[in-house]
Amino acid sequence: MGYMETYKEWCENPYFDEAAKAELKSIEGNEAEIEDRFYKDLEFGTGGLRGVIGIGTNRMNIYTVRKATQGLANFILKENGADRGVAIAYDCRRMSPEFAEEAALCLAANGIKAFIFPSLRPTPELSFALRELHCIAGIVVTASHNPPEYNGYKVYWEDGAQITAPKDTQIITEVRNVTDYNSVKTMDKEAASVAGLYNVIGFEMDDKYIRALKNNCLNEEVIKQVADDLKIVYTPFHGTGNIFVRRVLKELGFKHVYIVPEQEKPDPNFTTLAYPNPEDPKAFEYALALAKEKDADIVMATDPDADRLGIYAKDTKTGEYMPFTGNMSAMLIAEYLLSQRKEKNLLHDNGAFVTTIVSTELAKAIAKEYGLKLIEVLTGFKFIGEQIKFFEQNNSYFYEFGFEESYGCLVGTHARDKDAPSAVMALAEAAAYYKSKGITLWDQMLNIYEKYGYYREGQKAITMKGAEGAKEIAALMDQLRSNPPKTIGKWKVEEFRDYKENKIVDLETNETKETGLPVSNVLYFQLSDNAWCCARPSGTEPKIKFYMGVKGTSLSDSEEQLDELTKEVMALIGQ
Repeated sequence: MGYMETYKEWCENPYFDEAAKAELKSIEGNEAEIEDRFYKDLEFGTGGLRGVIGIGTNRMNIYTVRKATQGLANFILKENGADRGVAIAYDCRRMSPEFAEEAALCLAANGIKAFIFPSLRPTPELSFALRELHCIAGIVVTASHNPPEYNGYKVYWEDGAQITAPKDTQIITEVRNVTDYNSVKTMDKEAASVAGLYNVIGFEMDDKYIRALKNNCLNEEVIKQVADDLKIVYTPFHGTGNIFVRRVLKELGFKHVYIVPEQEKPDPNFTTLAYPNPEDPKAFEYALALAKEKDADIVMATDPDADRLGIYAKDTKTGEYMPFTGNMSAMLIAEYLLSQRKEKNLLHDNGAFVTTIVSTELAKAIAKEYGLKLIEVLTGFKFIGEQIKFFEQNNSYFYEFGFEESYGCLVGTHARDKDAPSAVMALAEAAAYYKSKGITLWDQMLNIYEKYGYYREGQKAITMKGAEGAKEIAALMDQLRSNPPKTIGKWKVEEFRDYKENKIVDLETNETKETGLPVSNVLYFQLSDNAWCCARPSGTEPKIKFYMGVKGTSLSDSEEQLDELTKEVMALIGQ
């Protein structure tokens, strides 16, 4: 069936409500809009759904959410997991409560217990809660840091991590097999409650989550020593982090925590932000203004579903607030935690440090310093969470720390996804510790560079929207795959990794070996002089992303090299 036929079917089928049909009627005659909404089904990928809110098969709406949930329900029934149930959380976005409820009622109609939070919660608390409740799966309704017009739907499995192989492809198959919207089940909320199939998660879960965060604190006495002097500015970016971040900081003894008032309350339109992403320097405008007013030591921001964290910290020499990339803040946390655990004899002989193939090479140096096994996985925190599961199943390694470059890390194993409230706590504790030593977090970052080397990383994302954009991204990846460059600017390509073809080619010897990781559409170029770059299509947005990394002799040298490498990579693809 073509997109126009599908459009007409939605306009006429009594299954779709009158409001949906009115929205579709409003685009009658706009063929480009109709095509974009109906040229495909919104893809249920390895993490779930994410897309623009609206009516159509290629949009986030109650019907596509129900369809995805029906597929998940079919899989859970095959796994005999109905009685264990599914935990559900949601964020502050438009339609998030409605989508969460639709998912719960679809599960209930299939005889599967649903456990749903009564209001918005951070994504990492869902990962924590489903394990506390011994659920077979979890759902978070969120589009993370995407623009306001987006929403999403992420699926977790019993270990608390987002679904990985083979469960991901098995669930995707079940979702794709749901081809008739009329076959999707739902039921009345009151009837579901009476039947014990619709259950509201109590506030005691919040208490358990906060206790789990606090268990990772290493220097509570130091916090108390500097509590009168340390000043923190925090913004939740209109999202889910506000209550939980404030609570954990208060309970640990931090006295001066200033919340950005313009961004404190949940707001699905993210009115004060062009892009609610801690990777965007513009998003810190209000927070930095408040920091200057209060003379704060550290500025922190969590994204709308509170799994990512961005920070600024004061440079003692200049008094300016300096930005940290996700790699930098993660390395700051890692060095603090590992050095303190070593000092307190808390490091494990079989400790592991888990990261992704597009994250900083500095992680390797820090892992070596503390005698840890460095494990690299594909992009996506679910693969880091999966490693924790493997460690427990195989009794192999002890998880010490894990992070990805996109501003996400996990301190502890209470959750199996990146956890911004725990990262806020760790950085605030680190700020207190270093303040007791007379330095700031930025000063300590420079100390880390001096100790290990000046590693710097960057990223460029190119947006290519719609059906044509998807074709352009595929063509660009095919071009790089079939004709990989021998050099990129002044850098020689020493090794070429194609994770889709599962091969690593040494360009000096032409020797080939397997990547050892799951198949993924990712290309990686190991360059001379400790440089590298990587290309991968985004799994959540219509973008292709390029990652670059260098190692310089100083901060300015590494920044200059990174700028040069970035320009050369963009020139390579005609940008």
